[in-house]
Amino acid sequence: MNVLINRAGCIGCGTCEALCPEVYQIQEDGLAQIIAQPDGYLEDAAREAAGSCPVSVIEVEEE
Repeated sequence: MNVLINRAGCIGCGTCEALCPEVYQIQEDGLAQIIAQPDGYLEDAAREAAGSCPVSVIEVEEE
């Protein structure tokens, strides 16, 4: 799986980071960024975070 964030549409709410901080992190500019691609046990949490994004800017690509 691969995750992407459209940072231009991010509102920096922090939901993704709260649900999966190993993959998502709010940067100094207040927007979310991918810090590592999920694997194994993190995939479910990364999917949940993507689905919980209030502005739907996180895309999950299944391999």
